[in-house]
Amino acid sequence: MRLQSSAGDGAMLRPMAIRCGIGIASFAFEQARQYFDFAQRCEAAGVDSFWQTDRLVGGEPQLEAMAAMASLAGATEKIKFGMNAVVVGYRDPLVLAKQCATIDFLSGGRLLPVFGVGFDGDPTWKATGRDPAGRGRRANEALTLLSRLWSEDSVDFSGEFYRYEGASISPRPVQKRLPLWIGGASPAAVRRTAKLGTGWLGGLMPVDQLGPVIAAIRAASEAEGRPIDHDHYGATVPFHLGDDEPPGLARFKGPRAKELGIDDPSSAVHLGTAKGLVERIRRNAEAGASKFVLLPLTRGESALRHQLDQLVAEVIPEVEAAGFEAALSPA
Repeated sequence: MRLQSSAGDGAMLRPMAIRCGIGIASFAFEQARQYFDFAQRCEAAGVDSFWQTDRLVGGEPQLEAMAAMASLAGATEKIKFGMNAVVVGYRDPLVLAKQCATIDFLSGGRLLPVFGVGFDGDPTWKATGRDPAGRGRRANEALTLLSRLWSEDSVDFSGEFYRYEGASISPRPVQKRLPLWIGGASPAAVRRTAKLGTGWLGGLMPVDQLGPVIAAIRAASEAEGRPIDHDHYGATVPFHLGDDEPPGLARFKGPRAKELGIDDPSSAVHLGTAKGLVERIRRNAEAGASKFVLLPLTRGESALRHQLDQLVAEVIPEVEAAGFEAALSPA
């Protein structure tokens, strides 16, 4: 099946392979073992990737992303997995580089690292007595160090926040160029991705905001002389298939929504039919995204399995076989 493109005038289109992964935000299971069972079920069903959201402080149960990645390396055999997205400012770059390299090594090259700088309203800043000011500059230095530590024998670095002399790690990542995807939609995030990233994963944003950010990153990376591959752009889509209101929808309403920068929940999530979710993914693809993290908004193992079964039966095959055309220069 090939769906017709509806991109705006002036948008150059190019067919791309679309891949869909499953994401976990809050820990939605009754028992710890069910987390691994669900990841293994995704793997057996042929899901492309498995993702863990990063949030350190809060009363809602949520796994630490790097520890979750390490556990998935041993609990699965084929499926790729990543963090969406680790806030680099909360972690030492040498330790983070070593963690990523170790996980990629132990998993045989299946880690998909994504990094962000966090946002002002994240309670982790206040809880740990840190000032979010300057977090972007700190992240730029940390991301530079990650990339160099993964690929160089010895790293010397003198910056505003970090100073390294003769730093090296071993074993190195199995992937000779370990991905370094970056999140964020601000002008600073666009520049950061163009200068340091190998890809970009969009957060919670409406489709009409996605295309302009991707276009800006493409232009900026071209100007930097390091163009990012056209299929290294992704989008995050929270969803629920069915007529009922899922428990996870609450985080997109009221004060929580304001904290996340969401005015209209319907613009950031998909509620309804499998056909509607396929259409939403098509629109994101036409905006330039080809990799998708689908976040189920339900709770409990049986409910999550039901959502996964619907995705595998009605959404993922339709999307991956459709031959969507992605806009290379969204209008």
